[in-house]
Amino acid sequence: MDWSVACPECNGRVRRTGTEMVCEKCGLVDGEAAIDRGPEWRSFDDEETERRRTGAPLTRSRHDRGLSTEIGYGTGSGTNYEVRVTGRKRRQIARLRREHNRTRISSKAERNQVYGFTEIGRIASSLSLPKSLQEQACSLFESAQSEGLLQGRSIEGFAAAAIYATCRTQSTPRTVDEIVVVARADENELKVAYDAVNRDLGLQTGPIDPTQYLPRYASKLEVGTAVEHRAHEHATALLEAGRLGGRNPSGVAAACLYQAASEREEWPTLTQAAAAEVAGVATVTIRSTVETLRDLS
Repeated sequence: MDWSVACPECNGRVRRTGTEMVCEKCGLVDGEAAIDRGPEWRSFDDEETERRRTGAPLTRSRHDRGLSTEIGYGTGSGTNYEVRVTGRKRRQIARLRREHNRTRISSKAERNQVYGFTEIGRIASSLSLPKSLQEQACSLFESAQSEGLLQGRSIEGFAAAAIYATCRTQSTPRTVDEIVVVARADENELKVAYDAVNRDLGLQTGPIDPTQYLPRYASKLEVGTAVEHRAHEHATALLEAGRLGGRNPSGVAAACLYQAASEREEWPTLTQAAAAEVAGVATVTIRSTVETLRDLS
């Protein structure tokens, strides 16, 4: 995350999100540096030739880094796909494909890794997380497996814990409830796995900043950037006053949005129930945080 750049419109903090530089206050996209790292498909020959390259780049989201080959179902990129092999040759290729897939996984550890990486990819896709975060979660899962942390524990729990821990370290936090909804592990399995990873691998996961939830919650509640900006000020005031200890950061973010929306009549109306639902907390949490905010003012 890059905090050295100020927004040219509102002088707010600018954070890097993927390939874009986005202002936290007004949402301005200040810059974009997208690089296409895919293959080059142009042909410089005089005649039209078959456009083939060396294959996909290396990735941490596969147990073999993507170096293994696959026997496809087509007959070649330069021929007509309507031409299919039939009969004896088709059965032979099917057997070769099956045996080839078996040889790609040589041990039970690799089989568990493939299953864990698949679960991580499914969770990341359900939560609309970037590919880079998915690869880091797979790397964390692999580190936990190499340290022997998976023995006697749930693979699904470690996959969910890898996503949760990576989201926290990359300042794109997701709540435990959000991950459990799409994961095949329950809350207890996720917490047991996360405690093991955090304890034995020494993750750099400090307290979650409630302001990291504000853009996503403001978008879900459709309250606008002005309310989000005011809620950011409330959250910062709570942090500077040291009143965040023991509070759920997700609930704090929702309470700040509720308090901000109620300060002006022209701003959208927001209920405590709606704020509590989007944060996955009880309405009592919203009320207690709002009372603390009013005590500070």
